Amino acid sequence: SRASLLTGKHNHKNGKITNKGSYNHDQQQFQKLLRKNGYQTAMIGKIHLNGEMQGFDYWEVLPGQGEYNNPQFVGEYGKKRYEGHSTDIITDRALNWLDNTRDKSKPFMAMVHYKAPHRNWLPAERFREKFAAMTFPEPETLLDDYSGRGTAARMQDMSIDKTMTTAKDLKGEIWEHRNAIFNKGLKGKELVREKYQAYMQDYLACVAGVDENVGRLLQYLKDSGLDKNTVVMYSADQGFHLGEHGWFDKRFMYEESFRTPLLAKWPGVIQPGSVNSDLVQNIDFAETFLDIAETRIPSDMQGKSIIPLLKGETPGDWRKYLYYHYYQYPGNHRVRRHEGVCGQRYKLIRFYGLGVPDGEEWELYYRERDPQEVHNEYKNPEYAQIVEKLKTELQNLRTQYQVVDIAPQNVKKKRKRGKENPISHLRQ
Repeated sequence: SRASLLTGKHNHKNGKITNKGSYNHDQQQFQKLLRKNGYQTAMIGKIHLNGEMQGFDYWEVLPGQGEYNNPQFVGEYGKKRYEGHSTDIITDRALNWLDNTRDKSKPFMAMVHYKAPHRNWLPAERFREKFAAMTFPEPETLLDDYSGRGTAARMQDMSIDKTMTTAKDLKGEIWEHRNAIFNKGLKGKELVREKYQAYMQDYLACVAGVDENVGRLLQYLKDSGLDKNTVVMYSADQGFHLGEHGWFDKRFMYEESFRTPLLAKWPGVIQPGSVNSDLVQNIDFAETFLDIAETRIPSDMQGKSIIPLLKGETPGDWRKYLYYHYYQYPGNHRVRRHEGVCGQRYKLIRFYGLGVPDGEEWELYYRERDPQEVHNEYKNPEYAQIVEKLKTELQNLRTQYQVVDIAPQNVKKKRKRGKENPISHLRQ
């Protein structure tokens, strides 16, 4: 996701298809173009792209996933460790650059990336007790049995029930109140419900820390007089399952992890409180940032500037469908490789390759009627025409984005190529 953010390209184009694969920093990236156009650029926080950053006047990032407490950072200076919680420290470092380091006579672009709320959801102590006393409503699909869905949903390894551990994820070894909960001998559904509550308490306490620190950044802009001439955009690298379907984590094209937040503030341009429901994805960010800075957008970038949408104007040729592709199987959480197409009303997903019976399984969801995506309509004859239309749209997007079939960099293929090739099935 972060590679797509920087390049404005899908992963088969920017080369970053798995967490374990390398990333080519030498390639074109939007921050390099902004820098050439007179902007100061900074990257502070999590990037999870191995190697030295390029195109930033200042960069100070967490190595890999980074640590929650007393994290180590890497920059042009080498390595340095700071005491405290990562969310607070990332904000401290960003404010230090904004106030003390940058040339205040020039325009700037700063990226502030938090580790939270990544697993294992370790909040700052000031939020822990507050959220530990809260009880949260359960999602309707917390105890989902995956009936009607395929191998991918049934055989994943991201369930609160089986995957989430008491020691690592729920901190049972270090937080006494958790020991009391999990030593009650609970089993089955009741244990899932207790684990879900513990998960929500930790996750949302981490988010509260992010909220507070975003507030610190906005307050700095206001106090310094920059708020009236600064565009602020807030998003995430992906959505996240918060107990829906009994899961945590992301990766799937299912709605909870496919959908990401996007908030924007642009004084004099964006109407405060306005809402847009057009289809946007993370390959659009680079083009949008370049467009805001009146910098030429390279023709090989694959997204679109969303400035018209921010202004409340939807172009007549705006996309009707989104393309998605997940490559990393085998891998963490055992999410099968899949690609798909998503429109306002329907979503078609194709799981393929290793770990999928016969090499391929399809799922179709009517998003308007089934927002929780529990009814797979792929084999329902009433949707036969919809399926064919979406398969055509999927092939059109593959052609548009010049999709090629890539084997994961850390996986040796064990099947014949015919089983791994989506094009052969789509042409049928």
